[in-house]
Amino acid sequence: MAYNSELFARVKEDLDRRRQQVEAEADARRAEIEEKIPEVRELDSRLAKFGLRIMEVAMAGGDTQAAIAALRAENLDIQEKRVALLRQNGFAENYDKPKYDCKICSDSGYNGIQMCSCLRRRLTRAEIEASGLSALMQTQSFDNFSLDYYRRNPEDFAQMQENLSVIRTFAEQFGNDSSELPKNLLLVGATGLGKTHLSTALARRLIERGFDVFYNSAVGVISDFERNRFGNGIMEEAARDTSRYTECDLLILDDLGTEVVNQFTLSCLYHIINTRLNLGRSTVISTNLTPADLRRVYNDRITSRLFGEFYVLPFRGTDVRKQKINF
Repeated sequence: MAYNSELFARVKEDLDRRRQQVEAEADARRAEIEEKIPEVRELDSRLAKFGLRIMEVAMAGGDTQAAIAALRAENLDIQEKRVALLRQNGFAENYDKPKYDCKICSDSGYNGIQMCSCLRRRLTRAEIEASGLSALMQTQSFDNFSLDYYRRNPEDFAQMQENLSVIRTFAEQFGNDSSELPKNLLLVGATGLGKTHLSTALARRLIERGFDVFYNSAVGVISDFERNRFGNGIMEEAARDTSRYTECDLLILDDLGTEVVNQFTLSCLYHIINTRLNLGRSTVISTNLTPADLRRVYNDRITSRLFGEFYVLPFRGTDVRKQKINF
């Protein structure tokens, strides 16, 4: 599971900054205590030496068990004296301890060599914001995708059941190198039939699993490439944006067919689709165009890849948005 490296570095840097701030605040509170209670400084100095003293006892040999037990008892006695001094002077016993957000990893991001769940949550939030689907992901998931809107027609219902099953399996099995699983999906159907909802749910699940997902509409994609080629003064930023279209683990390209189609846009789309196929990276494309429309609008180099390398899922039924209005 590969998080976007630039995003990972930014999230980890923010977490490290948070940890440094927490520890600096704890140091300031400790200095406050030592100024008011000088005895605490001496007790802390003694406590800091116990690790070395235990190591020396262990290396000396002999009855180390009894000696170590005595050191631990002495350590506990000093800690109790420290707590008593703090309380006598109006301080809570943990007043000078760092107040980390995560008790498991102390805001380091790692529990031993394993990534801590707190860092995963931060990365997930950042990936959602960076994916282009932040607002939709707050409300759309597999769990709240209702098949009830397709029950009027048994054939529509069966097809949408299959679509939900295929996309959900795609989300759960993504990253498994199995020839039985589709590598790319093409969602075809009229507006209001759930293509965006299921695309969003797919993106959300893969981001939760730690994959780098990027979403944009066909219009947004072409806009980025136009800015890259024709823009002035923002070339570096634009180039970084377009690189994500070929480098992310999963690209979701929404509303293919809404962009202005010309030689430039055809070249951009072919570059994205063909590069990702060559790199073995997955792509999900949704479109309101029929297969016949796709063949008419796009050249053979693009359509041969769409219908040869993508698993086609036809979306059927009656516009769900209209059904909700008329309900």
